[in-house]
Amino acid sequence: MAEDKNTLAILLFSELLAVDQSVRSRLTKALPKRMEISHFSVLNLLAWHKGERAPAKLAETLNVTRGAMTNTLSKLEWAGYVHIRPDWDDARSKIVAISPSGRQAHEAAIQAITPMITQVVDQIGEDQARAVLPVLREIRVKLG
Repeated sequence: MAEDKNTLAILLFSELLAVDQSVRSRLTKALPKRMEISHFSVLNLLAWHKGERAPAKLAETLNVTRGAMTNTLSKLEWAGYVHIRPDWDDARSKIVAISPSGRQAHEAAIQAITPMITQVVDQIGEDQARAVLPVLREIRVKLG
């Protein structure tokens, strides 16, 4: 019985890894030129959660290191997609907000990837897509 459970766990994670690789590959091809998945992830988070965020909070939410987030934010700031300012309450910290051009870049990325992701939902069916969401969320929460 334990072996069956271990096999199930290995199969589940193998599928998750394979899906992750496929999604990343397809997204990379679909995103606008010079936009990386990490850039899109930050812009998407800032666009959905209106307002400002601390870089450390962004890193925690996206499950990346602070160094990786600093690198991504530097690139986004250089492109004009985010504004980074000091945190007026804590001089050691910074605050990040999406800029108007960042909103435009986010919208362009959404338009670029929508046909690909819609095609996948069409192929598996809306009911199956809805059914798998709670399971994927639960896995994410348990791993987080």
